[in-house]
Amino acid sequence: MKSDDFRGRRIVVVEDEPHILDLIRTTLENAGFVVSGATTGLEGLERIREELPDLAILDVNLPDLSGFEVLRQIRQAHGVPCIMLTVQDDEDARVRGLELGADDYIGKPFGHRELVSRIKAVLRRAEAPAPLARNRVQVDERLVVDFDRRLAEVEGEPVHLRPTEYRLLHHFMNHPGRLLSHENLLSRVWGSEYRDDTQLLRLYVNYLRKKLEPDPSRPRYIINERGLGYRFMDYSPESGD
Repeated sequence: MKSDDFRGRRIVVVEDEPHILDLIRTTLENAGFVVSGATTGLEGLERIREELPDLAILDVNLPDLSGFEVLRQIRQAHGVPCIMLTVQDDEDARVRGLELGADDYIGKPFGHRELVSRIKAVLRRAEAPAPLARNRVQVDERLVVDFDRRLAEVEGEPVHLRPTEYRLLHHFMNHPGRLLSHENLLSRVWGSEYRDDTQLLRLYVNYLRKKLEPDPSRPRYIINERGLGYRFMDYSPESGD
């Protein structure tokens, strides 16, 4: 996708430090985005409700509501993609943001090019067409994946999959029994900008294991090949319904 394809996309930035807000605004406007700023969580929520932007950037530390609470409220009402700004190497904040539905996180300080690249990657994922459905696929006696409805059934009970979890599982199940490298998974599911972010991949593998595995500490479906990547169990795809 050409970079000009994103020109004119609207972004709301919620950041309480004026110099950082100005830096982000200038960087994004130079890249062709239309930017609105907010310095509190409540102001940010109001702008998002009014403008329905293509993407929101949320600082974790805000003077009224935390960035996590802003994200939680956004997720209750809107499908706006969100990127969290965290202190560099604050893994707890990153994990919490992702669990609440953040599409990505960026550690402070960050480079201008990295910020723009990450935004474009999130927008590409948000706008990508859904993979071709394969209806209901029976993996084994306890796991069924319904590609039409983007959910799994574990022992007959529905398990909702978030969009990124769905894409990752879809890629795994398209290659049963095959070792998929970290770089392959990150590039195909998140985009080439993420090919070195093994922490992100590890988090989402853990999310899937918690939802799908009978014992996440002894995985049956998603197997780790230490230092190499992951492989999904070798199964014979059988469509149901």
